[in-house]
Amino acid sequence: MAGVEGKLAAKTTASGQVSRTALTAKGVVGKIESRPGPRATFESEVQVTGAGTFVEAGRISYSKAGRLTFETVGQGILGPSGIDGLQRGAVIWEVTEGTGQFAGATGLITSNFTVGPKGDVVDNHPSACSYLRDGLNILASAVRFF
Repeated sequence: MAGVEGKLAAKTTASGQVSRTALTAKGVVGKIESRPGPRATFESEVQVTGAGTFVEAGRISYSKAGRLTFETVGQGILGPSGIDGLQRGAVIWEVTEGTGQFAGATGLITSNFTVGPKGDVVDNHPSACSYLRDGLNILASAVRFF
């Protein structure tokens, strides 16, 4: 964020998707298929807390379906990936509020991501397990944010 040292603003989007993983005789095969329709939007504020660590708070909006807000559990990590110019990181967020279809949601979201040399973030595997008051379990996995 402008004017605040160590603080960044993140915003990414993702289309509707279907993720398929299969264990075959040749090994593990995975595929992500895009679906037409509204996009999910991710917005957050990231505060660098030390060398390779950060905390984050933000929201994921699922168009008319509702929104989840979250904050970091502990600290996220960011460091070298073994590929020149590419960093890798991970963070766990706790759901702090849900609206719409997600009203009353609680749970954790895990995120494994990469950061390219120009600051481009690809989050390939955010996984959320949110529990709603009426006992429904919503599992959102393999959403790809760019």
